[in-house]
Amino acid sequence: MRIHGAVGKLQHRVAALFRHAGGPAGAVLDPGGSPDSLHRNRESIAATFLRGDGIEIGALHQPLRVPKAARVKYVDRMTASDLRRQYPELAASPLVHIDIIDDGERLASVAAGTQDFVIANHFIEHCQNPVLTLQNLFRVLKPGGVLYLAVPDKRFTFDVDRPCTTAEHVMLDYTEGPERSRLEHFEEWSRLVNKRVGEAQIAEEVRRLIDMDYSIHFHVWGAAELLELIVAIQQVVRFEVELFLRNGMESILILRKPAA
Repeated sequence: MRIHGAVGKLQHRVAALFRHAGGPAGAVLDPGGSPDSLHRNRESIAATFLRGDGIEIGALHQPLRVPKAARVKYVDRMTASDLRRQYPELAASPLVHIDIIDDGERLASVAAGTQDFVIANHFIEHCQNPVLTLQNLFRVLKPGGVLYLAVPDKRFTFDVDRPCTTAEHVMLDYTEGPERSRLEHFEEWSRLVNKRVGEAQIAEEVRRLIDMDYSIHFHVWGAAELLELIVAIQQVVRFEVELFLRNGMESILILRKPAA
């Protein structure tokens, strides 16, 4: 894996990548670092890698701060008013202006080879078919373009009690279709995140979430498991790993589309 030299002082933090969880099962661990340092690291990486015209998917109320050399259009699957209905907890938060309404997993309205960069922070875990999603994200990038991903580490979030999604599971969702495991993911979310008990209560909540097309975390990873997945996906999607950084409660990845 090649770490881009321009990141400089951030490089030493890569050594924390394989710091495994300790303590009692189900405990939310201290991810290290403050929220301010998390955002500073995000912005330092953006300043190093992002130039030209690109898109950010699912920014909601926390768009990535990009350098002046980068111009962003925002993509989401719903209008701002629909997003507020689905996420009432964001009622008081200012949402970004949505320029493109599209399914971020497919980006059907974005032409191939048109973007210098794609930002997809805390997005890939919401995707039912992560491999197909990455294929489409790289499809819209120009040769040499950059994909900027931040992925939550499940050990430090409400997903802490869920098992890590294996690379084999993700590849089966790609080859056989995500419908094979969709119900299983909703049931796991209800049981292990929302802590519902009893099969009737779980079934009722699952039906409600599916009916409202609620966007759960379909897949979850720790840092090491995410890195294993990225290596596995390189068997079917061509890209270069420029950076993989543990950043508090998330991992940041910079993946580059090969030049023509």
